[in-house]
Amino acid sequence: MADLDPFTDALDYPLYVVTTQVDGERAGCLVGFASQCSIRPVRFIVWLSKANHTYRVAARADRLAVHLLGHEQGDLARLFGGETGDSTDKFARTAWHPGPGGAPVLDDAPAWFVGRVESRVAGGDHVGFLLVPEAAEHPADDGLRLLSLSDGLGITPGHPAG
Repeated sequence: MADLDPFTDALDYPLYVVTTQVDGERAGCLVGFASQCSIRPVRFIVWLSKANHTYRVAARADRLAVHLLGHEQGDLARLFGGETGDSTDKFARTAWHPGPGGAPVLDDAPAWFVGRVESRVAGGDHVGFLLVPEAAEHPADDGLRLLSLSDGLGITPGHPAG
């Protein structure tokens, strides 16, 4: 198998916080693998590690909220990336409100969308959640610098990778 690390080490894509809820159980995590994957119809895919609490809740959910963070929001990224929902109520430590279908929307996120889960795709140690966007908010801010992979390198994951 080819060593992909030199290729992926050159990438610096956005980090996202993905949140969901089922039957009153909320979950959320920091995600590095996500992308728009279709133009017509619009589709977006988010890859969640099978090892984390958010995946176990999302496996039962019909909607996910996907949030972009600003470069200066490292504390929010550390909360959702460095803590595990197995032992921490992340939502008690940040402001949020219920979005479409009850998906938790983070009040401090400068941009977000909620998508209905259309399908799930196995992908090694992650599962892809193919989303149909239902609602989105992105206020006009041409100067917004997004939190990226290189900004999150110092975050120790709440769960080991894979």
